Amino acid sequence: MASTPRTVEEIFKDYTARRTAIVRALSQDVDEFYGLCDPDKENLCLYGHSNETWEVTLPAEEVPPELPEPALGINFARDGMNRRDWLSLVAVHSDSWLLSVAFYLGARLNRNERKRLFSMINDLPTVFEVVTERKPIKDKPTADSGSKSRGSTKRSSDGQVKSNPKFGDEGYEEEDDEHNETLCGSCNGHYNADEFWIGCDICERWFHGKCVKITPAKAESIKQYKCPSCSMKRARP
Repeated sequence: MASTPRTVEEIFKDYTARRTAIVRALSQDVDEFYGLCDPDKENLCLYGHSNETWEVTLPAEEVPPELPEPALGINFARDGMNRRDWLSLVAVHSDSWLLSVAFYLGARLNRNERKRLFSMINDLPTVFEVVTERKPIKDKPTADSGSKSRGSTKRSSDGQVKSNPKFGDEGYEEEDDEHNETLCGSCNGHYNADEFWIGCDICERWFHGKCVKITPAKAESIKQYKCPSCSMKRARP
């Protein structure tokens, strides 16, 4: 590599470029890719490069390699499987390789930077999801992960706001049954993806912003949110 990505943004840019290349190989260029994966050839690998090009070739000869290597011998199973299943298998291995490269490059990042990098990566559909045209299931809000609803807010231990937009344009679908399990700690109303929610950093319960009089703008200035109940408990002598 001419210049090794070092920052979160640089590593994410490298990840997206390699991902774009692999997605193209398994979708737009799938016939060419299929033809190159001849089972009679030696162990072949699918590489996605940082310039958004893909390549089917033999693994690197240097040991240890400059970067983690993708799955070896993807060509051997080609004729022994249903074409769609084989492409799905290659997609799964490619997702694993993309993550390994990203976190290899991010080995010197600190804890919060690694967390931010994974969050950025996780906001994109996986190669497997793209290839199989599978819509990712939308997570319900939890104390650990935050919500995928529009405007939902939860703070991490370093005081940074984790706010996740609604991914309606990317085909994310919600599981109503799971979401209905989440109730507002104030009014006991059910979770609604179209409403702003905020999580208490003390009791880890979730609340409608309107129920606790917190707007998305106001949440940005709160270092640690305490719900009314927890605030009263801390105020007692």
